[in-house]
Amino acid sequence: MSHPPIRTRRLRRLVGGRTGRATQPKVVALGGGMGLSASLAALRRITGDLTAVVTVADDGGSSGRLRDELGVLPPGDLRKALAALCGDDDWGQTWARVIQHRFASEGDLHGHAVGNLLIVALWEQLGDHVKALEWVGRLLGAHGRVLPMSAVPLELQALVRGHDPDHPEQVGTVRGQATVALTPGEVQSVHLVPEDPPAVPEAVAAVLDADWVVLGPGSWFSSVIPHLLVPELLDALTETKARRVLSLNLAPQPGETEGFSPQRHLEVLARHAPKLAFDVVLADAAAVPDRSSLCDAAKRLGATVELAPVAAPDGAPRHDPELLAAAYDRIFRMHGRIGPWR
Repeated sequence: MSHPPIRTRRLRRLVGGRTGRATQPKVVALGGGMGLSASLAALRRITGDLTAVVTVADDGGSSGRLRDELGVLPPGDLRKALAALCGDDDWGQTWARVIQHRFASEGDLHGHAVGNLLIVALWEQLGDHVKALEWVGRLLGAHGRVLPMSAVPLELQALVRGHDPDHPEQVGTVRGQATVALTPGEVQSVHLVPEDPPAVPEAVAAVLDADWVVLGPGSWFSSVIPHLLVPELLDALTETKARRVLSLNLAPQPGETEGFSPQRHLEVLARHAPKLAFDVVLADAAAVPDRSSLCDAAKRLGATVELAPVAAPDGAPRHDPELLAAAYDRIFRMHGRIGPWR
């Protein structure tokens, strides 16, 4: 097995070199896609008690094909979360690459990810979404567990102004997560079909038992807000004694949040869940041109703003896992911690 990179070892010293579970917070991270992967890659560096709750509305690519053909939950975002929880040793990184590998061919396997097929096979073998994901996690040596937010496939629908360029003021319904994520219009709101989907009980229990809940970063309308549209999950997020962090993106997403300021992200989230409060809003200082407006928007959510350098040093709009881990750890230590965790 290879040793952790020097930067990782330095980070572990920075965050206290935690090894005992008694000194670690219970953290639940919610989202989907690459945004959730960024959070998980950071959070697994600072706690061993980590649960990912993942959106299940994806209808594109390999996930969409498996969903249409077999009637299963779309496995893609679940696979990405498991890959992000893999360790930095040879075992973890090898399995992360394997489950992310996509076949390239002229046949029906083209574009399918190995991890998607593995997850669906275990669902069919075990007949239990949660147990199957636990088996995959054990195989990978994942540093945490992964849960779907609902046990039924969901369709994301959005009210969009100007989706048809020939009618820029017209508001119409756009169906499907993949289409919503790339819409050229202005998303007004989103909802799920069915409207009141059941939450996975283990996901609700994890939120209620958490010390910290992290929502975001990620595609705002198609990966972050959908969690707030599952009634049982929203109730748990509202009622939990955990402190809540809202982690912002580094840049607007072309399509669904084109032209959005950081504070506008908070405003549209509040419209979808007006009773949900947060304790901390985390943002990269370089991505916040108007700090005063962001602080005002955060205050309306009950939160304070924490600015930290969390972007990759190469200038790409992606989070650096070690910098993000340091930011999360500082928040966990400075906001409300009294004595050892648990």
